[in-house]
Amino acid sequence: MRKLIHLLFMTCVVTLFVACSGSDSDDGGGGSSNLSVSTPVVSGITGSSAVVTATATGSAITSRGVCYGTSANPTINDAKVTSSSSNMSVTLSSLKASTTYYVRAFVQNRTDVVYSSDVVFTTLAEETKPDLSKWVAPTYVDDYRSIADWGNRSKWNLANVHDPSVVKADDGYYYMYCTDAGFGDPQKGHGHFHCRRSANLVDWEYIGAAMPNTPTWVKTKLNEIRANMGLNASTADVNQYGYWAPCVRKVRDGLYRMYYCIVLPGTIDGNGTWSERSFIGLMETADPASNSWQDRGFVITNYSDKELNYKVSATNYANCYFKYNAIDPSFIITPNGEHWLIYGSWHSGFAAVQLNAETGKTVIDPLPNPWGAANESAYGKRIFTRKAGDRWQGAEAPEVVYHDGYYYLFMAYDALDVPYNTRVVRSKNIDGPYETITGTNVTNGGDAFPILTHPYKFNGNDGWVGISHCAVFDDGSGNWFYASQGRFPVGSTSQPNWAPNAIMLGHVRSILWTKDGWPTVMPERYAAVPQVAISESEIVGTWENIDLAYKYGEQKSSTTITLSADHSVKDGVWKGKTWSFDASSNTLTINGVNLRVQRECDWEASPRISTIVYAGFSADGRSTYWGKKK
Repeated sequence: MRKLIHLLFMTCVVTLFVACSGSDSDDGGGGSSNLSVSTPVVSGITGSSAVVTATATGSAITSRGVCYGTSANPTINDAKVTSSSSNMSVTLSSLKASTTYYVRAFVQNRTDVVYSSDVVFTTLAEETKPDLSKWVAPTYVDDYRSIADWGNRSKWNLANVHDPSVVKADDGYYYMYCTDAGFGDPQKGHGHFHCRRSANLVDWEYIGAAMPNTPTWVKTKLNEIRANMGLNASTADVNQYGYWAPCVRKVRDGLYRMYYCIVLPGTIDGNGTWSERSFIGLMETADPASNSWQDRGFVITNYSDKELNYKVSATNYANCYFKYNAIDPSFIITPNGEHWLIYGSWHSGFAAVQLNAETGKTVIDPLPNPWGAANESAYGKRIFTRKAGDRWQGAEAPEVVYHDGYYYLFMAYDALDVPYNTRVVRSKNIDGPYETITGTNVTNGGDAFPILTHPYKFNGNDGWVGISHCAVFDDGSGNWFYASQGRFPVGSTSQPNWAPNAIMLGHVRSILWTKDGWPTVMPERYAAVPQVAISESEIVGTWENIDLAYKYGEQKSSTTITLSADHSVKDGVWKGKTWSFDASSNTLTINGVNLRVQRECDWEASPRISTIVYAGFSADGRSTYWGKKK
């Protein structure tokens, strides 16, 4: 992966601003126009372009945008790009390679111009053309049983990965953290939330546990809540705690936060009562490379709308005691600087709760008792539920990211062994309403579409199942990725029947966005294949096509289609239809279905080679198509 180089901020990235009089001033003087503009953030730097984001507001605005040049303090008389939106995101193009540029955001009305501070960046060196002939396919084995034990952790790469969270740090490395789980539980007794890192998203180095020991606040907080419920102190064995689903994000330079969950064993008060609660906590570090995290304690716990009526059998799933289950956190900082936590699993769906940006804790802190209608809003607002009136949702692992004007809510569906699959919905607002690809509001019940991953197999291979509970992240240069675990199907040559789905391997895949702004996940795992331009002649030939239309627990198999040079489809599901290819956007269209195309590794081939793959949706999102060139 390319690193962004020489990105220098002359000031901290904060929203400060000056109101000023005159047409070319940033000295903080007078002015009554109430114009304000934030210091811009530069990303996506290449040898010839960069993306600049900033916020510009005020009354009677006549123009706003970004001005830039090779000298300090550029003005609107220099090169500029304007924007019609107060939340500006503009692309500077036709830049010179290896050149230092100065950027200022501006906003103006008829009498005043307000500028931000300078931000300085340097374009990359002249890009060399990608060379496919020099690419070497990954050689590590998917069936890692022979190296699954603790003594072989230096060889794990992506072995023993479950519920990953990935963040790109300032040192250029991607850091991955995950649930305490693995083939044979090799991590047991060696701390929690284990970390590995990679410079290229292909080769991963094991680092160690982010949490050496269980924080003492968990038992203390549990017993405080139990006392308020009129219950005795817990006798739960700390060795039986579950350590699940961390979420790691960069907050700002020198600060990273990890939201993690600890699940308590047993039931609330013996047989005939619902399962004991769980907690989401917070850790912070200044440098992920140090793997030294400071625990900041309790953030949130399960909320119940049933007052203290916890005598709900632990097997009465549709009538869970808790409305919100405090696991599977997803943390996001919105473009306007708000901090939010999205969390929940099964039960009554997902909740969104706003956080204090300085502390990382809930805005209402301390939280009131986690039961009763009067206290519900403190624990968040429901933003998604799969089945109205049934608390056993079959949906978990919310992951929220912001992209191009929308918040995207990714989620895992169904049982986590074979049926596990991934869905996505989106909203203009962090707290909803979230809608499907056809515009259906799913706040109070409804299936999420489109489908992004599903159990599958290409011809002649065992394939994968259980592909979900994802992390979604970008590299800062406009490239997006999906990480999850995958499992071998039961009865396959690599999966022993006596340990169904116990072999969990980390998967990383590319995400490409459709012209309508929906994310598609590529069918083959990411292997840093050079993205040499794809020609139409390469599209001609035989492909394997998989329709990932939902069917619970079924591993969808591939069928063959042939794309002829005369732009007709000779066989398969689209036989008799036509196809076309837009090389400028790498979009293959078959029978009106738009499919994003990219070079990836053919992991099923022996030896592994590069190939071309596609992914796209039917108009209603009910069918997701994955394809691979044979």
